[in-house]
Amino acid sequence: MHNLSEYDFSKVPDASNMCFGIVVSEWNPSITGALLDGAVQTLERHGALPENIHVKTVPGSFELVYGAHQMTKRNDYDAIIILGSVIRGETPHFDYICQGVTYGIARLNAESDIPVIYGLLTTDTLEQAQERSGGRLGNKGDECAIDAIKMAKF
Repeated sequence: MHNLSEYDFSKVPDASNMCFGIVVSEWNPSITGALLDGAVQTLERHGALPENIHVKTVPGSFELVYGAHQMTKRNDYDAIIILGSVIRGETPHFDYICQGVTYGIARLNAESDIPVIYGLLTTDTLEQAQERSGGRLGNKGDECAIDAIKMAKF
């Protein structure tokens, strides 16, 4: 239960010469929009130029894998971030989507030369998603941006 936005600024490399792709789901837009804002602001805070942050949207979380895969084909990104939010409902849909996206992103990381950062919130309630997208637990988008910078430098 740590704050996702807390980190040691001095341990983050300069991102001024880096280019980032972000794929964000349109589903749960109040959550994914906040995640996107956090990621972009954090990348810029560490030197990334706005013109080097390319954002693409996909309809839902399952499509994040396809979007990230298409970005890896361009080969001009230093890192790619996926951002989405799946909130548990009354059916097993949650489990299938979360498992599929997790497997797909893991596979992309194993097969691609470009790191793909996993920013899918998988929560039981809307309140939990809000707490992790700029609420009392910080913003997962911030954390993903830091991970992207560090992995690009890897």
